[in-house]
Formats: sequence, C-alpha cells, structure tokens
Amino acid sequence: MTKKKAKGLFRVAAPDKTDVGYKFYPIVRIGRFIPFGYKQDPDDPNILLPVEEELILFEQAKEYLKNYSLRDVATWLSNKSGRYLSHVGLSLRVKSEQKRAKEHIDSRRLLEQYQSAFKKARRIEETRLGRRTPTEEELDDELFTSVCQTCPNRCK
Repeated sequence: MTKKKAKGLFRVAAPDKTDVGYKFYPIVRIGRFIPFGYKQDPDDPNILLPVEEELILFEQAKEYLKNYSLRDVATWLSNKSGRYLSHVGLSLRVKSEQKRAKEHIDSRRLLEQYQSAFKKARRIEETRLGRRTPTEEELDDELFTSVCQTCPNRCK
C-alpha cells in the first residue's frame, strides 16, 4: 500500500509589500517541520510566528536567484541567517510561492470572464424576451445574490 502526499498542504502567506518594507503574518502549523522564516509560538504550538530578519533575507534571496545558482543562494542564506536551508528546500519554497501567485492570477481572470459572460447572457435574455436591459448595478446585485445562495457561509 502506497501513501499519497497531500498536494497543496504547505502554504505560507506571502508578505504584503508596504512603503516601509514588508508586513509578515503568522501562519497555522500544518506539518511536522517549521518553514524557514518562522518560529513556533511559545503559547500555542499550532501557530508559527514570522521571524522578520529571516523573511527579509528570504525576499533578498529570491532576487539573487535571478543571477546566482540555487546552491549559492541557499548557502548565502544559511550563512547570513544562521539557520540551515538546503537548495532543495529553497527551490520548493520559491516554486510554491510562484505557483500560488499564478493560481491567484488565473482565478482572477476566470472570475472576470464569468462575470462578463453572465452579464452578456442576461442582456441577451432580456432583449430576447422584450424586457428592459438591466443596468450594471442590477446585474452585479443579481450575480452577488446568486453566489451568496450557493455558498452562504462566505457572504456573512
């Protein structure tokens, strides 16, 4: 019997870039290991608190990856932070962030396509039936209402 790995289980919140730097957030501990840039909360073992120095170095390391190899950047990051991170671990972390960013862009694009198709279909339906064409606000309200009926927990 083989064990299947749960895909997408490891998620680290991306930092918000502000005018003064980055804003990092605590995350929930899912697995056995603590990801680079986080430490265990002394009060709650299921919460990981960000270590800003390590996370800032990690953001710099992502920039260095444009010019240097994974091994070189991982070694630099380990020496600079004092916490070991292998080149494989660095690669997995960077790839997961890229994948999450790509998924976000795709979901926004699909949402916009769905909204546009819904509005066009409603306009065609109303003109075919001889009714007045609904306004943008009416279409947005109808779309929001229909989404809220399918998933009521999200609209509260």
